[in-house]
Amino acid sequence: MNLPIDLRKSIRNYAYQHGFELCHFSRPKIKHVDRQALDAWVDHKMYADMAWMAEESRLERRKDPSTMMNHVQTVISLAMRHTPPPYSLEEAISSKRQGIIAAYAHGMDYHDIMKKRLKALARDLDLLLGQHEQRVYVDTAPVLEHALAAASGLAWQGKHSLSIHRQHGSWMMLGELFTSAKLSADQEATAHCGRCIACMDICPTKAIVAPYVVDANLCISYLTIEYKGVIAPKLRPLMGNHIYGCDDCQAICPWNQKAQTPDRDLLTPHGENILPELASLLHLNEQAFRQRFRKSPVKRTGRAALLRNVCIAMGNSGNTNFIPLLHSVLDDSEPLIRAHAIWALAILYQWQGMGNAPEVFRKTLLALKTKENNIEVLTEIEAVLSPK
Repeated sequence: MNLPIDLRKSIRNYAYQHGFELCHFSRPKIKHVDRQALDAWVDHKMYADMAWMAEESRLERRKDPSTMMNHVQTVISLAMRHTPPPYSLEEAISSKRQGIIAAYAHGMDYHDIMKKRLKALARDLDLLLGQHEQRVYVDTAPVLEHALAAASGLAWQGKHSLSIHRQHGSWMMLGELFTSAKLSADQEATAHCGRCIACMDICPTKAIVAPYVVDANLCISYLTIEYKGVIAPKLRPLMGNHIYGCDDCQAICPWNQKAQTPDRDLLTPHGENILPELASLLHLNEQAFRQRFRKSPVKRTGRAALLRNVCIAMGNSGNTNFIPLLHSVLDDSEPLIRAHAIWALAILYQWQGMGNAPEVFRKTLLALKTKENNIEVLTEIEAVLSPK
């Protein structure tokens, strides 16, 4: 038996008090079409090196939310909006000195903020509903959050795979509260992308390989955040100056042209993460990196991977003033940084019209080669010394 419908109004009011803009209700079920899409995505290995995405047990849990909690009857999907980028896409990608950090990471780590507030909402439900089980999730569990959001009527899933709301666009983060209380479900969302494929066209690496299908192997957000290895040389020029995530598909979306900045942004964006100077990031040691990004989601990618991304952005910038800075990290303790600094230097020397490797750079690389023992760095050295 469903609990009274005005209970949902009370729950929504609590949700708004805790900073959530949207609060909708659905059953713990995933539509057949979404289960099929997930299977196809995994079969084509679009999860890249995120092998846990293909683990059978986790895969089955994604397809059946009822396995996430005993006696779950209702999934409450919630959205917390964040401030859109305070700059145009053209302004961001044309900068020769600055790097792009995705807008959601301009402030505090949403995982921490949202989980704390979801737990507070769960405590409110304990008082409101009586003896019921509650469990909260923010991005780190095997939950198909966008499919559940669409089922609840919160938003539809756009062709870039993110959730879109008619008034708020897609500048929002999702969370879920699973409860054993049986609350009335909302009507499923309807899609409003129409024939628009702007997000697919704008993607620098063409990672949106079909409507609603993103290949993580190509996605700049995956490459700059989740992936911790050497980035394929063919992808590096396409990354531009993205150093943590990518908002291009959202920035171009017509629905986001209508979205307003939220009255309050609990992620509290601050200036140092908004188009940061690349030079200011390249020499962060481990301690400085931890301090600089202490409460930011950027900390999750780690110093080595972030500075790898900074090196690539410098190489793509055409700004030859970065050459001395890149030379200074050729002896960094992290081979990932050394490898990408070599590539970036080779690119910038081409911008100077000095070919692949001017003599002074060749001598530097030959000296490095005699003491280098990392195969990936040696590969980058050989690519410059003996170009094919």
